[in-house]
This record gives sequence, C-alpha cells and structure tokens, in this order.
Amino acid sequence: MDSGEKLNIIDVREPSEYAEFNIGGKLIPLGKIAGMQFDEIEDMKEEELIIHCKAGSRSMQACLILEQVGFTNLVNLTGGVMAFQKL
Repeated sequence: MDSGEKLNIIDVREPSEYAEFNIGGKLIPLGKIAGMQFDEIEDMKEEELIIHCKAGSRSMQACLILEQVGFTNLVNLTGGVMAFQKL
C-alpha cells in the first residue's frame, strides 16, 4: 500500500465496523458473499484479491466460498485489521 501498488482489497466486515476503521478496501460483508451477492467483483476471478476482516476468521470463510465459485487468486489477510492497526 505504501508503495502505491494497486491492490484489490475486499473487507468482509459489517458496515458499522467499516465505518469505525477501514484501510480503503471494497466493503462486501461476509453475509453477502455467503448469499452469493458479489456481482461487483465477479469479473475479478483471475485477479489477486486480498480478503480481510477484523481478525481473520470471516475472511477465511469468504476465501473458501469465493474459491468454490471459481476465484483463483485469493489471499486471506492473517490477523485482519487488528494486526494492521499494530503496524
């Protein structure tokens, strides 16, 4: 992020969590992903997507779901925003 590299960051937390603190990713809550409501990233199946949540559990679930529907380059941000805030 610091180098200005274009990153595809997906935040799977809830809108209230996103409003409190976010790193600029696209907000798609886990409930939407589980309900297959992610049209805005459908064309990114081959691109690297960095998935994050608060600590890593929801983002891991999101990665599993997205993998099942054909996304091929997923990265679960271990530790989520809690780890990011400690940097």
